[in-house]
This record gives sequence, C-alpha cells and structure tokens, in this order.
Amino acid sequence: MMRVYQLARRLNLSTGNLLKLLTSLGIEAKSSLSGLSPKEVRQLEKSILKKRKPSPKAKKLLLRTPIVTLLGHVDHGKTTLLDAVRQTSVAKEEVGGITQKIGASEVEFQGEKIVFIDTPGHEAFTAMRAHGAQVTDIAVLVIAADDGVMPQTVEAIDHARAAKVPIVVAINKIDKSEANPDRVKRQLNKYDLTPEEWGGKTICVEVSALTKQGLDELLEMILLEAEMLELASDSDGDFRAVVIEGEMDRQKGPCSTLLIQNGTLKIGDILVGGSSFGKVRALINWKGKKLKEAGPSTPVRVLGLSDIGTPGGIFRKAESERKARQLAQATKKEEREKGLVKRELITLESLYQEQVKEKKALNAILKTDTQGSLRALTDVLNNLEDEEVKINMVHGAIGEVNKSDILLAAASKGIVISFNVGTVSESLTLAKDERVDIRSYQVIYEMIDDIKKSMQGLLEPQYEEVEIGEAEVRDTFRIPKVGVVAGSYITAGKVVRGSKAKVFRGDEMVGEGMVSGLKRFDKDVSEVLTGLECGVNVEGFNEIRKGDLIRVYEARRVR
Repeated sequence: MMRVYQLARRLNLSTGNLLKLLTSLGIEAKSSLSGLSPKEVRQLEKSILKKRKPSPKAKKLLLRTPIVTLLGHVDHGKTTLLDAVRQTSVAKEEVGGITQKIGASEVEFQGEKIVFIDTPGHEAFTAMRAHGAQVTDIAVLVIAADDGVMPQTVEAIDHARAAKVPIVVAINKIDKSEANPDRVKRQLNKYDLTPEEWGGKTICVEVSALTKQGLDELLEMILLEAEMLELASDSDGDFRAVVIEGEMDRQKGPCSTLLIQNGTLKIGDILVGGSSFGKVRALINWKGKKLKEAGPSTPVRVLGLSDIGTPGGIFRKAESERKARQLAQATKKEEREKGLVKRELITLESLYQEQVKEKKALNAILKTDTQGSLRALTDVLNNLEDEEVKINMVHGAIGEVNKSDILLAAASKGIVISFNVGTVSESLTLAKDERVDIRSYQVIYEMIDDIKKSMQGLLEPQYEEVEIGEAEVRDTFRIPKVGVVAGSYITAGKVVRGSKAKVFRGDEMVGEGMVSGLKRFDKDVSEVLTGLECGVNVEGFNEIRKGDLIRVYEARRVR
C-alpha cells in the first residue's frame, strides 16, 4: 500500500496539491492509496503529471506550524508517547506519569515543525475553548492497543468533535503481547471513526512509545492533516496570543507562556491582556533558550508582565506602556465592580427564544444510571427533533455529572441532563461559575414533557422561596410619603433591599410585601448583615408593630 505523502515526494508535489489533483481525477484518498496495484500507481503518476499545472503563487503561501493536542484515557500513554516524540524525559519527572500542568513544546520533523500542547486531559482542552480560546488544530487520540476504547476515550472523542477539530488516532502500546489493534479499530467504527484501510476517513497509526515504532509515520500523518487544513499565518498582521500557562517564579516574577496565533512578538513590545500588562523583557522557548522574536504558532515564555496570565486569556499589543496600564486598570475596575462578565446562560426555558433569534440547536450532555437508560434516552431525544429545533447529543455516558461534563456544556453552549444520577459538589460549583444549566430527572416522561414545552416556548422556570434573613422590630417610625419604617435588629442571615418580606406577630403572619427601603443611620444600603441595626420599610404593609418579626425571602430557581 502506497501512502499519499510517498507519491507526493516522487512527483515533487505538496501533499495538499496532490490530494486536490487526485480528487479531480475522481480518486478519494486521505493518507493512503489502498487497493491500487503498482501498475495502476504508475498509470496514476502519468495522469497526474499530464494534469499538473505549476502554480506561481504556491511558493508565496505561508503555512503556519500545526498545533496538536494529545487526548485519551488515563494511563494510555499520552505523555510517554509525547516524551518519545520530542526525546525528553518529561514523563519521568511527573507525579505518577500523569501531566500536572499545561505546557508546550516544538518538534522538528523532515524540516517542518509541529507544536504539541501538553494538557492534563480533555478538560483543560475544553476549558480553554469555553473561555473563547480555540487553540488546537489537530487532536491525536491515543488509545492503548491492549486496553481499547475506554470511557475517557469516548469523552475525548466528543470533546474534539464539539471543538470541530480533526482527529488522528494513535494506537499505542503495540509492543505488548496482549495488543490487539484490530479490536481497537472495530471499537472506533462504532463512533464513526472508521479507519482508512477499512474504507473510512480516519487516519489510524499503530505506534509504540517504548520501541518508537510508528512514530515517524504518526508525525507524517499529522503534517499531512495540517497540509489539508491549509493553516495560514500572517507574521506581519495584528498581534494576538493566547495564554496556555501561568506561574509565579520567585526570581523572575510573573511568567506567562503564550502561544502566538498571529503577528510577531519581539523584546520591548508592550502587551496587555485582561488586567495584566507590561513590557516584554525576555522571550524563552520550551528548551530554555532566549529568543529575540517569536512568530505564529510559537509557544514562548514571556517575562516582564505585571501579573500571571490566566489560561485561555488573550494578549494583544498596545501603543505605549501608559495606554496598556490604562486598559488593564479599566478591566480590573470593571471586574471588581461588576464581576467577571459571564456567558449567556443557556437553559431549556431560553431554548425557544434562541430558536426564534438564531435558529440554534439544543446541545445536550446526557448522564444516566445504566447503559440501557442511556440508549433509550438518546433515542428519545433524537426523536424529539422537528423542523424548527434540532437536538444535538454532544456527549452521553453513565455516572455522576462531573467537571468534564460541565466544561463541555460550557464550551458547546449546551445543557446537562441527568437521569437518576447525582452531581458531585465541585461540579455544582463549577456549573454556577460557568453558568451551565443542569436538569435532573427521575421520570422519563417529565424530561420529554419539559423538552417539548421548551421547543414550543411554553416551559416556565420554577422558583422556590428561601428564607435568607430575620429581623426583630425594636421600634417604629411613621415618615410622611414613605410610611412606617421599622427600626430593626438583624438576628439571622441578612436583609436585602428588593427581597420579599413576611411580617409575623407571634406565630401568625400578619402581612407581607417587599423591602423597598433599607437604611443604616442616614445612608441607603442594599443589604444589612447579622448583628447590625437598620431601618426597614416594607412596601405593602404599614401595620408593623414593636416586637414583630420580619422574615426576608428570595426566590431561587429550582434546578
């Protein structure tokens, strides 16, 4: 079997141009010319040479270096494989052989470069994308030949697809006696990743990180995929870089590893990103070598910034240090006063409005208690689609809702549907931070009913009253045009202006209304905490007496 890149070399063509010529001749190929005899290959060469037209612009096209991320199940050899590729000893230095932080490295092969992003897994890969930083060009899915497709392998596939990143499969550990690459390929077939040699479009390479078998072919396939993507670069364009790592060095101060996406970074340039800014004092590559400048697709550690960059944060150049400082301070002030700007919360309630506005699909991450439930609910959700609304199953699996599910939902602007399973506490916190809607069900018909209503714009959010504070009335004052103001002492929680209030006299509720006025001494305030005195005006009830109890409630949405 001849590979496309081998034929390209013989004809002195780029792989991308050869693939275009093959397509024009009616031959569908991606990395190999399977099924062709040597005689047919020679005839094909003659046909291509006749059809070939030199392009004067081809040499002027600047293709940037591809950026690659290795994804897959834990212990399937991602770091060891990368270690073998770049011939370093990263894996030995890491705790348990598992990557502990995000970094980057460059590999040179056949005169071309490939940038590898190290991540702790697909969670970090997706977290960066969730914050607006699409970094990776190609995902290498690493699967152990002796283990096969595992739950995290499936998660990695779904994360890569959600990011619309092409997948190259590396079947690792083929040196083991229990290795069964064909079994892995059969499993991949179930996830629409049919290998090329089986008539599909997925490049699968059998490798061994220990013996280094197949590594050259893997790198060739990555470069082939990159050629097909035609990754353009503009080293003279507007500068843009994304943070892939940040740390505080005791001697050097704040250090941020930036991956340059466009333009060129030089010593002395002024950068600003979020609330961080500064003049570039030093540029250091992944091997510790100092650089004078760095172009597109180059990972570089930057010294001289005022603060550590946040992974996924974007840096751009500023005209002057004064201007950069102003922009950074404005961002910091905005974050302090208003909090970080959150992405729009996508919920079942908002689905109808989304369809009317942008005709978007509902992206769903489904977690269930059993495989049977997963299959049944997946079929049910797919059958709920209509002409106006498409339900896109981004990922489905068995088990509790975890951080990976929340990050994937955030990145794909989707919701999480859990059926008869719980949600780990740290995932609930993350869901709140990332504004991800988790819908929990125990009855399948309730789920169907909710989604049908949401598709028609009929689903209403449900709220419950939660008591947040209690105040004891110690005196009352009648103020013209305002009404009765209750001089109160906060005995529990807090009283918040705008909240609902119920007034109790003994065990009997005598009135209710809204906290329309709240004062501490002569100042209007938004809330008063336990142990403090304040003046409370309950709009809608003016019969408050000394000794009454004011209980304050807020409406919280029931997930």
